[in-house]
Amino acid sequence: MSIQSDFHLHSSFSGDCHVPMEQMILSGIEKGLKSMCFTEHNDFDFPDVPDENVNTDTFLLSVDSYLYELLRLRDKYADQIKILFGIEIGLQKSCMKKNIILSKSYDFDFIIASSHLCMGTDPYYPSFFENNEVSACYRAYFEEMTEYVKSYIGYDVYGHLDYIARYAPAKSGSPFSYFDYSDLIDDILIHIIENEKGIECNTSGLRKALNATNPSIDILKRYKELGGEIITVGSDAHFPEHVASDFDKASEILQSCGFEYYCTFMGRQPSFHKL
Repeated sequence: MSIQSDFHLHSSFSGDCHVPMEQMILSGIEKGLKSMCFTEHNDFDFPDVPDENVNTDTFLLSVDSYLYELLRLRDKYADQIKILFGIEIGLQKSCMKKNIILSKSYDFDFIIASSHLCMGTDPYYPSFFENNEVSACYRAYFEEMTEYVKSYIGYDVYGHLDYIARYAPAKSGSPFSYFDYSDLIDDILIHIIENEKGIECNTSGLRKALNATNPSIDILKRYKELGGEIITVGSDAHFPEHVASDFDKASEILQSCGFEYYCTFMGRQPSFHKL
């Protein structure tokens, strides 16, 4: 496996995961990883979803508790794997200032910025595509993201850039295509590159109905064409068996898009590794 670092991982400190951090680490060791970066969720102002048992506190991270456990396990497994301290910050217009404060309050190794909401709703939930026209949802999603990349730079990579596409194929029957929204996506990628930020190749879509990386191969290619070089690889695992999932396939995809290196981060600084 040429990619030996998983830079998008969750444990029981994230509101949508119930697996102890140590189990995730043991899975990474078993799979031969050299490093793992936990990126626990923090989504300020997340909306209530009563039918799903989700409320505004569900995705608020207790960073001190998380860091305490991470440091304990980092020391315990120091001779087997490098454990890094990251976070996945959910972006919304209402909480930009709170995100800035949080990102500066701890010595994170790595920060993912993600768009989990569109028009105030998470596309993960079935009602989203039932109540809205699919093409309008895609356009609104990328329009909101365009605002974020123009106003917020407190991150290292933008996570699963076409997150909305994970759920649309199964729930709407309308497949996502970069080319239908290239005007918006190109603008997003240009701002990411100009701000010296990166994107990730998230492999979770390869084990879902989407059967593709997030972002799609077309977006990965376009990022490279526009001059993008900073790219991390993450499984977005919430279960031990998904740690480093499909990394061999991700390596092939990235190389086919013209990438020669993938990145890891430590102290918010990127390092490049040969694919």
